[in-house]
Amino acid sequence: MSSFSYLLTEQENEDSVDIDLKSSAEIVSIFQKEDQKVLSAVEEQASAIATAIDMVVVAFRNGGRLLYMGAGTSGRLGVLDSSECPPTFNTEPGQIQGLIAGGDQALRRSVETAEDNHKMGSQVIRNHSVSNVDIVVGIASSGRTPYVLGGLEQAHLLQAQTILICCVPSSPSDADISYINHYIRPQVGPEIITGSTRLKAGTATKSVLNMLTTGAMIQTGRVYGNLMVNMQASNSKIRDRAVRTVMSITGCERPTAESALNQTDGRVKEAIVCLIRGVDVSIATELLEAENGFLRPVLVNPDSS
Repeated sequence: MSSFSYLLTEQENEDSVDIDLKSSAEIVSIFQKEDQKVLSAVEEQASAIATAIDMVVVAFRNGGRLLYMGAGTSGRLGVLDSSECPPTFNTEPGQIQGLIAGGDQALRRSVETAEDNHKMGSQVIRNHSVSNVDIVVGIASSGRTPYVLGGLEQAHLLQAQTILICCVPSSPSDADISYINHYIRPQVGPEIITGSTRLKAGTATKSVLNMLTTGAMIQTGRVYGNLMVNMQASNSKIRDRAVRTVMSITGCERPTAESALNQTDGRVKEAIVCLIRGVDVSIATELLEAENGFLRPVLVNPDSS
């Protein structure tokens, strides 16, 4: 049996060795102090995260997809992030996907042995017809999950771009891993409960994924200012948000915003263009397509056509 004690994620945290003797208030205090380390660790990876955003943007502009791969908590975080993109940004079906070791059943019940299956990771990538326009992001706190590495290796063979998000420092052996194009390494240190990477490593990973997809969505025209303008108005809360967004950007009253959204079948950007530019829906769509979906240039350039 291999020993993983050398991994940063498997080492004991000196600041929580007697946590079983602490009161609830003291436990909370330990967590809060440790979570401050998470913020610093993610901040240190700012440049690496920005580079990753740019890589995802290139994939999207080439018609490619973003696929997350992970096991356990890491896999669930990838599925969570990918599943939030359609309602938030109205992404196309399949554009952002989360692949978890053990399949969908692993979302609710742990399938711990699945993460050790290198061949499964490789097969999943082949099953999803990954190609050279796609980007595959592996999520593995330890940096060595076989399922994830198998997927990244296969993705590289298919000429896709590859990224690994892990919470361990680089090592000399990394030079032998030629199939990973880019790393993001928030080193959060030993966990409060030894080896429980759903804690600090999970928090750091969620923060990175938030920036990765949101940054890519901003860079591909799905946000105006800090407002969602590409949302999928699928429930009453989001429909109301769509109305308020149109009102905020155009300065119109609620009935006017509601009417414009009815005419555009709920498409926020088209509704805004119709009101500000005084055009019908088909022209609004053409104007947006000419600017690759970016709303701002359509509004500031009245001569665009």
